[in-house]
Amino acid sequence: MELTVYLAGQIHDDWREDVKRLAKEKDLPLNFVGPQTVHDRSDDIGEAILGEQPSGYYKDDAASAINNLRTEVLMQKSDVVIALFGEKYKQWNTAMDASAAVTLGKPLIIVRPEELIHPLKELSNKANVTVETVEQALDVLAYIYE
Repeated sequence: MELTVYLAGQIHDDWREDVKRLAKEKDLPLNFVGPQTVHDRSDDIGEAILGEQPSGYYKDDAASAINNLRTEVLMQKSDVVIALFGEKYKQWNTAMDASAAVTLGKPLIIVRPEELIHPLKELSNKANVTVETVEQALDVLAYIYE
């Protein structure tokens, strides 16, 4: 059985590659999907498809509509969502994606450092599992295959 895992979280570093590498090392049959990780492509997709927009507001609005569609389609097709909350970047999109997973009834694993226990307490309570590292998140998924 292969599971599709949506990797929700910031796109400013290569944490998703670490997850994929660890899953491969653990020989887990996982397929990964997620948001557009090329930041410029994500920001510019609205104008790339719809043409030049009259202002930054409309550029952002057009891009967010297309990015939200991508997220909705891929998340609906996934079996489980891993949402990584880090310390460095603002986490609005991660919170939105984790909330969407809860709303869709998707099993949700939240990864968050100890420092974020308090600000994420309500969302963690809605998740199936909350852990502190991506290694722990993959151990949770590995347990499914035992």
